[in-house]
Amino acid sequence: MNIRQTDIDLFNYVRRATVEVNVGGVKIGNGHAIKVQSMTNTSTMDTEGSVEQVMRIVDKGGELVRLTTQGNREAVNLGNIKELLLARGYRVPLVADVHFNASVADTATRYADKVRVNPGNYVDTARTFKHIDYTDAEYANELVRLRERFVAFLNLCKAEGKAVRVGVNHGSLSDRIMSRYGDTPSGVVESCMEFLRICRDENFKDVVVSIKTSNTSMMVTTVRRLVRVMAEERISYPLHLGVTEAGDAEDGRIKSAVGIGALLADGIGDTLRVSLAEAPENEIPVAKELVDYISVRAGHAVIDAQPYDGFNYEEPVRRATVATGIVGGENMPVVIGGISDDEAVKADFLASDIELKQIGSATDGAFVEITLKDLTVENIEKLKSLKDVVLVASSEHLNPVGELRAVVHMLANNGIMAPVVIRRTYNEESVESLRLKAAADLGVLLIDGLVDGLWIENRVGTATEINSIAFGILQATRARISKTEYIACPGCGRTMYDLQGTLARIKVATSHLKGLKIGVMGCIVNGPGEMADADYGYVGAARGKVSLYRKKECVEKNIPEEEAIERLLNLIESESRR
Repeated sequence: MNIRQTDIDLFNYVRRATVEVNVGGVKIGNGHAIKVQSMTNTSTMDTEGSVEQVMRIVDKGGELVRLTTQGNREAVNLGNIKELLLARGYRVPLVADVHFNASVADTATRYADKVRVNPGNYVDTARTFKHIDYTDAEYANELVRLRERFVAFLNLCKAEGKAVRVGVNHGSLSDRIMSRYGDTPSGVVESCMEFLRICRDENFKDVVVSIKTSNTSMMVTTVRRLVRVMAEERISYPLHLGVTEAGDAEDGRIKSAVGIGALLADGIGDTLRVSLAEAPENEIPVAKELVDYISVRAGHAVIDAQPYDGFNYEEPVRRATVATGIVGGENMPVVIGGISDDEAVKADFLASDIELKQIGSATDGAFVEITLKDLTVENIEKLKSLKDVVLVASSEHLNPVGELRAVVHMLANNGIMAPVVIRRTYNEESVESLRLKAAADLGVLLIDGLVDGLWIENRVGTATEINSIAFGILQATRARISKTEYIACPGCGRTMYDLQGTLARIKVATSHLKGLKIGVMGCIVNGPGEMADADYGYVGAARGKVSLYRKKECVEKNIPEEEAIERLLNLIESESRR
């Protein structure tokens, strides 16, 4: 079998077993309910503003709140923020977010309940995309330096009774890791494991782990790899989930639900943040709805199926099929839907034009409806005899991801190469709920490479709205690009400009540029790294100053904010003329 994964049941929902971590009295992992959290975007030196924002987050249901700590004074001021929160009856744990300065992490152990450190810049210098040819001895010496510094920090955390988050961002991998492993999932995982091995060796148990990237498929498959490697090395710390720089509005919610939902569906994840370029409290209802939707799968009726030997859980590729018209084969996944008044989300097939056939009455060239229970020995033989059919798979199981996976794996195990469209019928009372649940169900099947089309139905929502969700899911998994993609961070106390307003203006100016990826980043923590995944980047450089990037290359520095959008458009236009 080519799954290469430890203790993951592809078809049945079971939470991953972890140790328990105590963060200021909040228990994470070890079977406890999944915790939801957010991060302030105020200056951490603005005590009153930060307290009010934390209160809004908690009032929405947030169970932990993170604040940026650029320096020691911000770390110290966490104590004032916590004191004022307690005076107002709020006992929420506070998490210090530290980058670039290990001594700030030391200071934060006295004031925060958990300290997040970024392996990419904890002791390594900020990423410059410089290749360094280390000998094995030189690389080993760097690890000794890392161990000495990190152990000193862990000892402070032990003394203070504080937890740690080892939080790797794909956008801020160090030059050391990049030089040895390249910009690969292996490099991301190793960046994390260097720190986790030290925690294990020092018997430090209050550790939460995260790996984040703006690319949902890479985020999902890299976390899958991390889970395997941790299990192989007998490490079972809880996982924090999130898609970083997800953006805002529909796109941000779909992207987050795709990435987070794909991992939750496999029982992976103990706490999460939905990172939206909006007011932080807006993140909490989205996170809670995702958790609630997937958590009810615990104890569902068992799904009995065998994985397809050709399936690789960590490095999935699209299942090989024989095309039927524009469905399957090398074609992009299709959308079946209603008549839209927006040409940008026009369905490839109208649902009203499709006559679904049962397997028993199916003929060549038909759209054939199937469920897992339909795949009897007799019906499988009938499917093998049919030509030019499209199989339309549906599920009413409490765990639809598991059952739909089982359908496609059974088809593959029996050599049936007909393309598969997933049809999901929901009964949601709002388009907002439909958006999250459809993205959580269908995104993982696209990431796994099992899907040749989407067909979403709901009693509420116009055809345009529902088609838009389907195209959004395809875009979020990069299975089919139909519009501009915005890699936009949610903002924090480090943000150098009005991120939400700027993102809105950039969207208005560039939304017609189908297929282009534009990064809109508040500061340099992940900015330059995430630019490597974007065609162009807009990154906060200083207060009121912006730098522009072409992929990871900075092409214009320290532009006044009021000129930056026009200069970005000029850069894109000049490149398009080449």
